[in-house]
Amino acid sequence: MTAARLLIVGPQGSGKGTQGVRIAEALGVPAVSTGDVFRANVKEGTPLGQQVKAIIDGGDLVPDELTSAIVRDRLAQDDAAGGFLLDGYPRNLAQVADLDAFLSSRGEELTGVIELVVPREESIARLSKRAAEQGRGDDNAESIAKRLSIYENETAPILDVFRERGIVDQIDGVGSLDEITERITAALTARGITA
Repeated sequence: MTAARLLIVGPQGSGKGTQGVRIAEALGVPAVSTGDVFRANVKEGTPLGQQVKAIIDGGDLVPDELTSAIVRDRLAQDDAAGGFLLDGYPRNLAQVADLDAFLSSRGEELTGVIELVVPREESIARLSKRAAEQGRGDDNAESIAKRLSIYENETAPILDVFRERGIVDQIDGVGSLDEITERITAALTARGITA
């Protein structure tokens, strides 16, 4: 059996947060979402939260050094020793190098990358719906367009690195939650990654 050291990637609105939690629970590993960590700190008003809020409200992404430090700290916790599912990190080539160095220092590597493929129009429709339902201030039209452009220009290229390693599974991200979860589970099972 292959250890579940996974990354889930997809444009904003692709459902990666929802699917990441489902897959992590099924595999018995923690889902590590940088967005959730940042939002929790913002909500609690921590110094990190105040710093992050100003960045996010401007539609920008949190700097690599800060994000990498938070992820390293989280992956060093006991519950992540047997595996993890990353959501939102790494999101660019510099962060891939940081993650590789950290995992290599522990004699580990990523064992799978789940790429949720969703048309841009679908992402925008889902984010607009989420903004209305959850009142997320960062889900306005301008921020959505900016984040999708950042994804296309900075995050999509990391997939080429992982494709060269042969660990990317492209998953159709359109359908019911259960259908998408089943597609992901089937792809992971084919890699020997099971609960």
